[in-house]
Amino acid sequence: MLNVPSQSFPAPRSQQRVAAGGRSKVPLKQGRSLMDWIRLTKSGKDLTGLKGRLIEVTEEELKKHNKKDDCWVCIRGFVYNVSPYMEYHPGGEDELMRAAGSDGTELFDQVHRWVNYESMLKECLVGRMAVKPTVLKDYREEEKKVLNGMLPKSQVTETLAKEGPSYPSYDWFQTDSLVTIAIYTKQKDINLDSIIVDHQDDSFRAETIIKDHLYLIHIGLSHEVQEDFSVRVIESVGKIEIVLKKKENTSWNFLGHPLENHHSLIPRKDTGLYYRKCQLISKEDVTHDTRLFCLMLPPSTHLQVPIGQHVYLRLPITGTEIVKPYTPISGSLFSEFKEPVLPNNKYIYFLIKIYPTGLFTPELDRLQIGDFVSVSSPEGNFKISAFQELEDLFLLAAGTGFTPMVKILNYALTDIPTLRKVKLMFFNKTEDDIIWRSQLEKLAFKDKRLDVEFVLSAPTSEWNGKQGHISPALLSEFFKRNLDKSKVLVCICGPVPFTEQGIRLLHDLNFSKNEIHSFTA
Repeated sequence: MLNVPSQSFPAPRSQQRVAAGGRSKVPLKQGRSLMDWIRLTKSGKDLTGLKGRLIEVTEEELKKHNKKDDCWVCIRGFVYNVSPYMEYHPGGEDELMRAAGSDGTELFDQVHRWVNYESMLKECLVGRMAVKPTVLKDYREEEKKVLNGMLPKSQVTETLAKEGPSYPSYDWFQTDSLVTIAIYTKQKDINLDSIIVDHQDDSFRAETIIKDHLYLIHIGLSHEVQEDFSVRVIESVGKIEIVLKKKENTSWNFLGHPLENHHSLIPRKDTGLYYRKCQLISKEDVTHDTRLFCLMLPPSTHLQVPIGQHVYLRLPITGTEIVKPYTPISGSLFSEFKEPVLPNNKYIYFLIKIYPTGLFTPELDRLQIGDFVSVSSPEGNFKISAFQELEDLFLLAAGTGFTPMVKILNYALTDIPTLRKVKLMFFNKTEDDIIWRSQLEKLAFKDKRLDVEFVLSAPTSEWNGKQGHISPALLSEFFKRNLDKSKVLVCICGPVPFTEQGIRLLHDLNFSKNEIHSFTA
């Protein structure tokens, strides 16, 4: 599959991994790093073989270019000559060749749909796939039909699988000063985490997560509204209300006109990522090489990242947009933590390890307070329903693999009434590497249901705690059920070898597949 040049998440030695997907990395030759690739794309060398011309590519022509020294790949209708990139691909040439001479969109999406391939491969662009001409729809009549929030059934996206959720609907109503958009999801497991709202100028978009699908309302509003708005969810009936404030107290004749993919319900895996610019509010040291970043959402955005899910951060670096996934955390392990200025849910926090020789994290670390970072909508397959009637929660983390455990700890100790015990085994190299050690110790002292065990692989002679690497002896001693039939969940996150070894050992200790969740997406 096409793996455009981007470091693994978030860096080769990092513990905070999101998508390993079973791929193996191939050692690259010297001079074939991501930075080397970016330099090559900026060198002015003709990487397409077409001397700057863009062409229309037929399916027949695409199929001809299926060799390592002549390899064209199509991604979302655009064709790229990836032959120059063969030696820079961390997954090896064979992975790229799986899509040679064909449409590689599906293969690409399986591993990193989030990568900004348009930026990374722009110098390799051959042209567009040739398509049959289509008749453009006249949306002037559609503007009137949007008045009651319902497009004709013929306009409804046909990608919804028969076994998927019921098709949502929406409506709108107004007062002199307000416009309320009501979304009827026909689901009862909807909450404020399920809805993401962004509006800028006259563009309004609301993404509603419904099981494994995304319902999108995307409208060019007929009149201007103020930046701030409110969102209300009536969970018992699955209704969402978004209340916008009019800039002028005039009556609207219609809500607006439909924009791209409006009123569509499609699988989340098939949707593109939407980004909004967030402002860096604060940055503080947590360990010698890990920082706590606080980003502020725009006032025109409502976004709450669900427990166990991640987002993507995007930065322009040497003229190329680099994207990395990270798991947001709570600002603290304690519920009494106060946000800096604005109400809750206007800030997103990240614990990020800085790699001095890396490409992305040094650039992130150089940002000044007030600078902006693009943040995507959330992704992930962790379901909060895994906590229902939970009695024992076991957490295995290594390094910055601790990040998904922060929100899990916050939620577990405050919102699971059946919970009897939480055990965290936290692996690090040295004492200086332990993230939030003091907070963890205070939390364990405050809540007797929590046990924390620190394990170091390279301790000093003064260390009195556990030491070594993940092993059967360490796990069997620490992770014991309260009762033989108690409901248990084990969460694990760290470097890929750590996670894979941990899963094998947990199975050996008779934890079932359904009792284990690994944060490897």
